[in-house]
Amino acid sequence: MQIDVIGDVHGCLEELHELFHALGYNQKDGIFVHPDGRIPVFLGDITDRGPFSIGSIKIVYDMVVVHKQARYVPGNHCNKLYRYFLGNNVQERHGLETTTAEYTALPKSEQTKIRNEFIELYETAPLYLEMPEVEAVVAHAGIKESFIGRTDKRVKTFVLYGDITGRFHNDGRPIRRDWALDYQGNRWIVYGHTPVKEPRIVNKTINIDTGCVFGNKLTAFRLPEEKIVSVPSRQPLIEEKFRYFD
Repeated sequence: MQIDVIGDVHGCLEELHELFHALGYNQKDGIFVHPDGRIPVFLGDITDRGPFSIGSIKIVYDMVVVHKQARYVPGNHCNKLYRYFLGNNVQERHGLETTTAEYTALPKSEQTKIRNEFIELYETAPLYLEMPEVEAVVAHAGIKESFIGRTDKRVKTFVLYGDITGRFHNDGRPIRRDWALDYQGNRWIVYGHTPVKEPRIVNKTINIDTGCVFGNKLTAFRLPEEKIVSVPSRQPLIEEKFRYFD
């Protein structure tokens, strides 16, 4: 098995197309297929903030559910959109408002189709992916070694939001522990969630959310080759959105 884990897309559909081309995929019947049978793995947060969230839902749904040519794990933005589509009272902010604006502008019949497709995509997705063929675990915000194999509430919170402390920065962002420093496992943990300027490798973990929606780049991590491939963002750079580590 050969996989290409793709970092947080956040509605940056044009960059996603460019990344697939950079990875050697061919476009066929509206989806991307690799001639060598490589499997794309979407790392969650496919919507919100960027310009083409509805298009991102369509391509991921088609590749994962319809054609079974890709895999997907949900992120925290996916979880919030799922709750919105279920009719829950969620606040349309922190990026969700861009997706709902696109969604409500659609004809009613198209709204129903997109809503049903995303609910199916979300409900059939694993919380995280164990991929022993390439000795890796793919989880949106990462996962502790002791959590692998569990799907309880504590693990779900960690996988979607990271190692949160319950405290917040002045700008409202949650304060998170740097869990990767303590990881001692032999499998790669491939994750995103926290935007970084360059893919961050610590022990055998790699954060590939390189903040495409904030103007940096969209990144994939190829396994078993352990190769990083990125394409530049078309969005304006918002420097303060990136986290820097000592």
